[in-house]
Parts: sequence; C-alpha cells; structure tokens
Amino acid sequence: MFVTNPLSARVSDAFAGRWGGVVAGAVALSALVGTSVATFSEPESPVPTTTIAADATEAINSGQSPYRFTAYTPAEAQGPQGETPVSAPIPWEEHREAVGLALPALPFIAPPPPRPQTVRPVTGRLTSYFGARWGTAHNGIDFGDPIGAPIFAVTDGTVIEAGPATGFGLWVRVQQDDGTIGVFGHVNDILVQVGQHVNAGDTIATVGNRGNSTGPHLHYEVHVPDGSLYGAPIDPHPWLAARGVDAGIAQD
Repeated sequence: MFVTNPLSARVSDAFAGRWGGVVAGAVALSALVGTSVATFSEPESPVPTTTIAADATEAINSGQSPYRFTAYTPAEAQGPQGETPVSAPIPWEEHREAVGLALPALPFIAPPPPRPQTVRPVTGRLTSYFGARWGTAHNGIDFGDPIGAPIFAVTDGTVIEAGPATGFGLWVRVQQDDGTIGVFGHVNDILVQVGQHVNAGDTIATVGNRGNSTGPHLHYEVHVPDGSLYGAPIDPHPWLAARGVDAGIAQD
C-alpha cells in the first residue's frame, strides 16, 4: 500500500535537517574557538617574583644593589649567539667600577691660612714706650720708620676720623674690633676716609714727620671709651701682647 507523507511532515523534516547541520556546525566552531582561546590564554611559565623579591631583599641587607635582580629568563637575557643585549642591566659591581674610573682624581687644594686678627701697625722698630716723657704724658708708643712707609690697620674696624689734629699734624682714628679706639699720629698721607671699614693689615696711611715730631715715626695709641670725647688712653704694648703681637723692645 502506497503511503504518502503529508506536506507538513516533509517541511518539518527538511527544517530539522537544515538546522541540525547549523547546530552541528556551531558546536564544532565553538569547540574550535574554545581550543584556540585555551591555547592563546595559556600563560607562560611565570618568573617566580617571590624569589626575586627575596634575592633583592637579601642584596639590600648585604649592602649590594637590588637592581641586578631582574625578571629576565635566561633566554631573554641573552641576545644573538649568547651576546648580552644593550638593554640588559649592567651588574652593580661593574657599574660601580666604571663610575670610579670615569671620575678624575682631583688635586688637593689647601685652604688659605686664616686672616690675622691683629697686626703690628708698622714694620719699623719700637723707639719709645707709653708713660711720662720729658715732663709730659706720652700716651702711646713710637715706631721709627722712613717717611712713606705703610701704616697698617691693627685690627678690623671702622675709620671714625681722618685729617688734621693738634700736635700730630695729621692723624687717623679707627674704632677697633674690641671697642677700643686706635690713634695713628704724625702720618704723612691718609689713604682712607671716615666711615670706611678696614681689615687688620690694610694700609690706611703712610709714616710721616708732621706735627710735634723729632723724626719720621708712627705714634700709636689705644683708648678705652669712658664717655669722654676721645676715651682714656691705655698702654698699647701689653694690649698688643695680649692679642699675640710683639711690639718689640725699645733701644736706649
């Protein structure tokens, strides 16, 4: 007996056959993609960072550089034919030696000697002491020196007067670093001006024979402020000695 399938059954079978192939293809494609993803996502053997951190910590504790520990594998650290690539880190020991060789040895430069705090007012010899002389008060000490010889500031200080003075012809007065006032009398030339700061050893005038003088010399006085106009004179000889300066011994 001949049996004929209804049209609806044939359409259903065709639809099932077509979409069954599609489904089978989708399943196969999904399996392929999954395999590929698994293949590409499979991680390479990671560098044990805990080991690197432990080695770096040990290097720091022993005084070495931690930068020689990198995450390079042996294959990555070597270039073609086993050569180290330019970007590879230089071992700390070699880097330190290279830096040491690159720095030239600097010559030793001795520091300048300290500047003297007190100096002799002239280079000439002592000729007269502080005290009574010829029936009058001699309030300073005298140094014989040729006319034009330099006169030096005895200490750092400030010039407070420079010009004519009774009995001295010309003088220079300096407020000295300890508060005393230095008087330089019978000078020939004045080389400073009022208000000028001077250092010990600076040339402030030249030796002369002006005023009441019996020959070229420097008359030097030291005055302690006492509220008067010029202050009270003290003996410059022990004052200089206390500051490390030997004024010398006067010849009879």
